[in-house]
Amino acid sequence: MKNIFYLLLFCLPLISNGQNNIPDNYTLHSDVLWASPKGYDLSMDIYSPTNAHQSYPVLIIYHGGGWLINDKSIMDQMAQYIASNSNYVVCNVDYRLLTANDNTTNMNEIIEDAMGAVLWVKEHISEYKGNPDKIAVTGDSAGGQLAAMVVNAGQTLSAQGLSGKPIGFTPTFMPENKNIEQLITSKALDIQAAILSYPAVDIYASAVAGFEKEANFFWQMGGAKARSLFGGEISPSSNPEYYKLSSPIYTVPKASDRKLPPQFVHVGTEDKTTTPTSIKTYVDSLKQNGQYVEYWEYQGRNHAYLDSGSNAFLGNTFEKDAITPIKKIIAFLDSVFYDK
Repeated sequence: MKNIFYLLLFCLPLISNGQNNIPDNYTLHSDVLWASPKGYDLSMDIYSPTNAHQSYPVLIIYHGGGWLINDKSIMDQMAQYIASNSNYVVCNVDYRLLTANDNTTNMNEIIEDAMGAVLWVKEHISEYKGNPDKIAVTGDSAGGQLAAMVVNAGQTLSAQGLSGKPIGFTPTFMPENKNIEQLITSKALDIQAAILSYPAVDIYASAVAGFEKEANFFWQMGGAKARSLFGGEISPSSNPEYYKLSSPIYTVPKASDRKLPPQFVHVGTEDKTTTPTSIKTYVDSLKQNGQYVEYWEYQGRNHAYLDSGSNAFLGNTFEKDAITPIKKIIAFLDSVFYDK
């Protein structure tokens, strides 16, 4: 019961708008429906700046929660702060959890949701004052993995998904009159910047360590029975290629093969969930492959410091812990989109 109590504190933070939200600085379009895979509606909140310019760079946010809990509301305060204090259209995105559709959604489908959201934004964001040619993605923890997979696997597409040869991803949203081959040729999933906040970088290692077992309390918190991340009898031993294809650490290309956009990666020095060691390994891989990355460790902080509200178990509050890294995120984005 003690473990479940702590997880409740982790999963259900107390939401407080605080003083970092200036609604006059943006127009909020809430719950914009962008896809309904297998009948499961997915929406995003879009924040459009209210000042005089007609077009702005876009930031897409994917929330964390171990692919089993939370929704876009956990990123409300981060989205509000960025929309209030910078010149970006902000898209706070929902994706399917593993528990969606009666616990039948698989990891590859979640990645396909993240990819589909980018394609939807490129098709529609001009209606919300966004520039489809200036897009950044960000996410924390599980959302960081999704942001990284958009960046790393944007060319690893297949009309047959994981059942094809070679295996790949089929984005949840497809632009009208476009097929997979055209998406690959046109580099439709290319974006211009990425911010990875304490990302989960190794799905394969997590599964080997027991993520798919009942001992992982997040299955209980999600109200679902533990199972394979990819369904059925698929396991890290039988199909390691599925897990590694979905892991940022195994999918970094050499810059000579494909140059990735600039990335900013950060983690708390006290993070026990996605440890600085694991994050630094990923950053080192980016550097070794010739990709540009900036890395920052947030001294004295644990996991999930960007979440809305307060978290008694981790000792985080948005007002106390999130503002410093968000300012760094905005500064990084400005260096990509404005400081030229």
